[in-house]
Amino acid sequence: MDKATVLIVDDTPENIDILVGILSDDYKIKVAIDGPRALALVAKSRPDLILLDVMMPGMNGYEVCKLLKQDPLTSHIPVIFVTALSEVADETQGFALGAVDYITKPVSAAVVKARVKTHLALYDQKRLLEQQVKIRTQELEATRFEIIRRLGRAAEYKDNETGLHVVRMSHYARLLAIKLGLPDTFCDLIFNAAPMHDIGKIGTPDAVLKKPGKLNAEEWAIMQQHAVIGAEIIGEHDDPLLTMARRIALTHHEKWDGAGYPYGLVGEDIPLEGRIVAIADVFDALTSQRPYKPAWTIEATMELLESEAGKHFDPKLVAEFKQILPQVVEIRDTHLEY
Repeated sequence: MDKATVLIVDDTPENIDILVGILSDDYKIKVAIDGPRALALVAKSRPDLILLDVMMPGMNGYEVCKLLKQDPLTSHIPVIFVTALSEVADETQGFALGAVDYITKPVSAAVVKARVKTHLALYDQKRLLEQQVKIRTQELEATRFEIIRRLGRAAEYKDNETGLHVVRMSHYARLLAIKLGLPDTFCDLIFNAAPMHDIGKIGTPDAVLKKPGKLNAEEWAIMQQHAVIGAEIIGEHDDPLLTMARRIALTHHEKWDGAGYPYGLVGEDIPLEGRIVAIADVFDALTSQRPYKPAWTIEATMELLESEAGKHFDPKLVAEFKQILPQVVEIRDTHLEY
């Protein structure tokens, strides 16, 4: 196992020599004779622990500690003050700045070794715990995303679709978001939220949802309610993923010209994620074979999208979607239904 690195900061060479003599057998040692040099060393290569003198000319130890703790890249490094100052007020100030311990001069070799060993062990435990928390958080995120995808598939199976529809259209939505230059967080959210777009169909009667012929006015009104039902199923949350999923479920049937449902929103009043998913959903629905229809060709589908630009769809998004068509087709071919 590699030795831990300890940075000793002191303006007196004799003090540095004493600490180096105490610790050099067990640790890698770096030294700095003032605050600016110490900060420069830390910026190049972060040590595992810092032994920091308080009374130094120019920049004192308190100022060095404050700067270290203000920087997210160095705030986690344990700092132990080594000083002749032993008043309670001095220690209180050091702890307030984020130091983990105080060693008073003249130092005891046994005390120095014990304090350094203890705080390095605590630091290692903290890093291990943070890594475990990070891994567990990632596992929980993955589980949450999978639950949402499964719920999306449940709605598709009820509607004579397959789970591959939500996989494909989610990929298309993310590709379009990336093409628009949207932040990575948005692109990931829309990929994981899009599968919930038709979750409200769970609440639509089968007599309406699976009717082989054209819906009458009353049935069409019932069908349109699946957008509102979907939003109610998802609910209102602070969680960004569920918030986006709710907006998508509620608005992916709105149309650019205001002729959509459930609210008849117009243009950019429709949330961007709803406008993106509208294109991804229709493209995949048209290019997929279903028991009630053959698959449209890519060319015919794009002609429809372009003819509906400015009416059903955001015209800018249709133009951007056309530019990523090769990647869209590649995803479609990867997730074909057999």
